[in-house]
Amino acid sequence: MKYKRILLKLSGESLMGEKKYGIDPAILQQYADEIKKVKGMGVEIAIVIGGGNIFRGVQAEKSGIDRVQGDYMGMLATLINAMALQSALEQNGMYTRLMSGIKIESVCEPFIRRRAIRHLEKGRIVIFGAGIGNPYFTTDSTAALRAIEIESDVVLKGTRVDGVYTADPEKDATATKYQNISFDEVYKKNLNVMDMTAFTLCQENNLPIIVFDMNKEDNLFKLVQGETIGTLITA
Repeated sequence: MKYKRILLKLSGESLMGEKKYGIDPAILQQYADEIKKVKGMGVEIAIVIGGGNIFRGVQAEKSGIDRVQGDYMGMLATLINAMALQSALEQNGMYTRLMSGIKIESVCEPFIRRRAIRHLEKGRIVIFGAGIGNPYFTTDSTAALRAIEIESDVVLKGTRVDGVYTADPEKDATATKYQNISFDEVYKKNLNVMDMTAFTLCQENNLPIIVFDMNKEDNLFKLVQGETIGTLITA
């Protein structure tokens, strides 16, 4: 086992599966199965999930909604996804805690760093919802910040693509994948990995990022064991 404590970043869009919006129960179950395999190894797991399958703050401005208001709406969307994932994990026999960047005591705990670390030490899966509780910050930034706060060994960014490419592989057939790349190279080549705030946080705190395909069976399990999956970004 290469990593003792991980921060798994999942995109909201991935929960749609073949749907145009919302949550596909089959994808939820698939994620629960993958996470359970890793949990069985004794890995401490924290999760941040986006809300793009329900609502994006950046969409709000186009529809005339104030940016700050839109960002808070986006935070609530991430909480809906977090609650769905929490339910799927618990139905599969795992213990979880949902912690929120904004106070909604009826459904989740407020984020308190020491309490989050204690939950992880007790073997609970901790899901961070509602971003960091402030507008203008993405769930990528949340993942980077929370990973640093809980002293995670790595940020695992689960996407629909199996790593970082020289160009968008869905648009450019000649795009080639990087197995390893430095933070500086990502900057110089202007590669799209995370938003700049999140990426800078990881670089300044020497926190490695692995971008991988979460939808391929056993990828997460193999990653945690130390196999070369996706693209590793380090100093």
